[in-house]
Amino acid sequence: MLDPRNPDTATVAKRIKSAPMRHAATFAATRIARQAGLAIAVVGLMSSSGVWAHGDVTPQAVDTKSLPTLGDDWRAENPYRGNADAVKIGSSAYNQNCARCHGLQAISGGIAPDLRKLDNDCVSLKDAKKKAECVKDVDAYYLGSIRNGKVRNGAVYMPKFEGVMNQEAMWSIKAYLETVRERPL
Repeated sequence: MLDPRNPDTATVAKRIKSAPMRHAATFAATRIARQAGLAIAVVGLMSSSGVWAHGDVTPQAVDTKSLPTLGDDWRAENPYRGNADAVKIGSSAYNQNCARCHGLQAISGGIAPDLRKLDNDCVSLKDAKKKAECVKDVDAYYLGSIRNGKVRNGAVYMPKFEGVMNQEAMWSIKAYLETVRERPL
């Protein structure tokens, strides 16, 4: 517990109570630190750029005019796989919308999953048919995640991008991610 006789601890406790919580990880870290009596660690965490950088993110528009139009029906698999123009657009879109949480070049700093590893489970499959099904499943998981976001217990871990980005933008980001895989297919 906090020691009320120690002015440093009391000062830290006031800062913790008055600081706005912008992210579930900050809230969880604060709760854990209070329980452990390590309030100073929370102030260090809150002042680090890692937590605040993950804060409020305004999704950026993505110019996909040069890509083939995909229409209103959502594709089950990435139609831009290997498309150099889509990779270029996807790289820019990723840096504008995803890198803040998932890291530059999809190398996570620990806040969100490392997207270079997105389809690692598919790599070791020897059977070509099973590998193709695995990649299709990963495409479906990716699309569901980016369209609907990630929310647990009311906390938004990833914003919903459907309605902000079109299908072409989402698939171009996936095309880019396939070029930075940790383990090539």
